[in-house]
Order: sequence, then structure tokens, then C-alpha cells
Amino acid sequence: MASKLEQLKSMTVVVADTGDMGAIEAFKPVDCTTNPTLILKAAEMEAYKGFVDEAVHWAASRGGSREARISAACDRLAVTFGAELTKRVPGRVSTEVDADLSFDTAKSVAKARAIIADYASRGIGRERILIKLASTWEGIRAAEILQKEGVDCNLTLLFNLSQAVACAEAGAFLISPFVGRILDWYKKSTGQDYTSETDPGVLSVRAIHAYYKAHGHETVVMGASFRNIGEIEALAGCDRLTIAPALLDQLAKDAGPLIRALDPVKAAVAEKPARIAVDEASFRWALNEDAMATEKLAEGIRGFAADLRKLKTMIGNRLDA
Repeated sequence: MASKLEQLKSMTVVVADTGDMGAIEAFKPVDCTTNPTLILKAAEMEAYKGFVDEAVHWAASRGGSREARISAACDRLAVTFGAELTKRVPGRVSTEVDADLSFDTAKSVAKARAIIADYASRGIGRERILIKLASTWEGIRAAEILQKEGVDCNLTLLFNLSQAVACAEAGAFLISPFVGRILDWYKKSTGQDYTSETDPGVLSVRAIHAYYKAHGHETVVMGASFRNIGEIEALAGCDRLTIAPALLDQLAKDAGPLIRALDPVKAAVAEKPARIAVDEASFRWALNEDAMATEKLAEGIRGFAADLRKLKTMIGNRLDA
């Protein structure tokens, strides 16, 4: 029997959640996602020292303040990793807008345009790239603008249905609901353990998937942030799943049967969930009423921003050397 990874690939687009080129080549995913944490980890690896050196030397030759050169070097490094990843996957590579811009629509749009322009200067078309934005109200509005310009977006740090509906209505290409982080919150909050079938993160993605298919939304649902392969198996058949190398390895070594859990055709003809109307006030209220989503969204933004600061410190030290 084929491995669970191969079985999963037959029903779901498998995406690698890493910036490690070796892992990409080993598991042969269709797409690849990165974020500030993954870029920082990759930048600290000896194998990618040359990428960092190039970004630092390039930034050193530019004018402007030290802070501006550091920021430019970080942007260049992220695109350099992304450009290398496009050579290793046939599909899309996600590159993230700075987390500290998560509440600024105009600056998020400007940063995204600069990222797309950098890719274009390297001969990489926008059809190969997804711009990642946090699923804040402002991030979703930025995605709405970018999608109208032909720039496809990946709305990340997504934790509840209201966020998902707002993203779909804004025309976002793809959303990344964070399964494992939802589970983390509930385990800490309740002190309970959960099976794959009772996992709150799994149930959240299933509800989003059912809502999208029933109401004809074309936005892609890509489950993310997994803690174990049970969560992945429970979402087999989801549009896409982005999976870290360690879990890809477990799936590749497991030859047991994998049963499809989500079927878009069945979901489309099932009883429709009630349509949710989302404007700014209702969006913010829904988040306010969802302690888990509020806390995990804020925590995620802080975490990505902290890792971006660490990357900037590394680059700054190299620039000053």
C-alpha cells in the first residue's frame, strides 16, 4: 500500500511548511509556505549563509538610514528564499508581509507590491507567489485591494469562522486556519485531552470547509499548524494542507490506510449553514466574543513580529561588522 503521504496527495494538495530546501526536495510538495519564524530558522542554518551574505552586501550598498537598510535586507532575504523555493516546487510560494504591519492596510499593500516587484525583477511572475497577510480586518482589506490588482493572497493566523467569511467575501485566494494553535488554547483552557474527532482545531476547519462549499466560495481552505498526524488525517480531502517536515516524514513512513474525511462535492449539496453577514463592526464583535481567536491572533502577530525583530538584529549586526 502507498504511504499515507502519497494517499493524502491523491485527495489534497500537500504544501510544505518550511524554508528548508532539503525538506522540499525530499517530500516533493506542490506548494511551499514560509513565515518570519521559518525564515529566521533557515537564516541561522549554515547551509543558507550565502543567502544572508548576499542580502547584507546588497543592503550595505544602498543609501538611506541604517533601519531602512536592515528592513530592505530582510525583505530581500525573504524573497531570495522564496525564489529558491520556486525552483523546487511546481506551484506557489507564500511570502509574508511584516507582522508589525498587520493593522495598517496601506503599508501592507505597499509592502506586498514591493515583494511582487522584487520577484518580478528576478523573472518570477506573480502567478507563482502568494502574499501572506494576517487575518485582521486591516489585513483582509489589504488582500481585497491586492486581489483586484491580480496579486493572490494567503490570509494567515485565522482562528474562527467570521475571519474566514470576511476573507472569502474579500476575494482572498486562500486562507490558512491554524489547527494546532486552536488545540493548544483549548487544552490549556480546559485541561482536557482531545481525539482527532473532537479536536477543536479540526472541527473549526471542517466548519469553514462546509460553509465555503455550501455557499460557493472559491477561496481555498488550507489547514495549517498541525500538532500530530491525527489532525492531518482528520482533514484528509481538505483543499490544501501545509505540513511541517517532521510530520511529512511520519506520513511518508506510515503505510496504513487513509480515509477521506472531507469531500467538497458532498459538502456542496449538504444542508447549507446559515449565511453570515460580516462588516467591520460584526467582525470585530465576533472576535471580541471569541477569546481563543482574539488571544491566538494577537499572540501569533506578536510571535512573528518578535522573530522579525530577531532577524533584523542578526542583519544589523552583520551590517555593522
